[in-house]
Amino acid sequence: MLKQRIITALVLISVFGTVTILLPPFWFSLLISAVILSAGWEWSRLTGLNTTAGRFAYLLLLALCGGLLFAWLDVTPSAAVPDQARTTMLLGLGLLYWLLVYFVLKGYPGNKARWDSGLRIGAMGMLALLPSLVGFVYLKYLLPAGYLVLALVVLVAGVDIGAYFAGRGFGKRQLAPELSPKKSWEGVWGGLVVCIAAAAAMAWAMHRRLQPLGVGDLLLIAALALVTTAFCVIGDLLESMLKRNRQTKDSGSLLPGHGGLLDRVDGLLAATPAFVLGMMVLLEGNTNQ
Repeated sequence: MLKQRIITALVLISVFGTVTILLPPFWFSLLISAVILSAGWEWSRLTGLNTTAGRFAYLLLLALCGGLLFAWLDVTPSAAVPDQARTTMLLGLGLLYWLLVYFVLKGYPGNKARWDSGLRIGAMGMLALLPSLVGFVYLKYLLPAGYLVLALVVLVAGVDIGAYFAGRGFGKRQLAPELSPKKSWEGVWGGLVVCIAAAAAMAWAMHRRLQPLGVGDLLLIAALALVTTAFCVIGDLLESMLKRNRQTKDSGSLLPGHGGLLDRVDGLLAATPAFVLGMMVLLEGNTNQ
């Protein structure tokens, strides 16, 4: 299983890295929209929709909302960068949503009656998927070479890798036994260590290739590593809660050795709003210096 997971991960990284670097921003936006829609298809299953027609209706609503957001933000082939103020608003909404998710997780299972309905879980999916879509699109337009997008993916992958191996090797203290008995605090710390190492490499690359970084910038990047780790854990636990609610092990079977696409991007969805907002502060601050 581990060998299969590694092979699948390497293929995904190679393909995604190549298209992220090579595609122009608008075409990348369409590609990442397809990825979000695929994750939305799996989320529709977690809402309790059992018919193909019902799941397609959810997917159609997600696609319509995404298209409206693209129009509102001016995501077009000729646009320089999507509207910054509106992007910030949507990312702020996404950040607020994930902060509220923390309290939902903290209250589980006693609060189950408050969120356990198809309509509410469907709305949760919209709030998880759409801000992440906006964040990825904005990062690609902000730096068309695609390196900011890849930096986000690498940080989140670092959390997953560190948590997996630290949890398997040293995990003793359960993180959230009601939600996911196999997750441990040792896994969280392992994920944080790898994420900090990846953030240090990102800071070095930014300083050498993009713009000089001061002490304040380095502190911001360190804080982003901490926040990214925290939100990855929240995203992972939210999906665990919803899968447990539907009594299913995986969100799908798209990725050999990994389960569904949503199983691999749950932490990424949660970390994106905070990371993109942090990058906006970092790059704007250096531009104004």
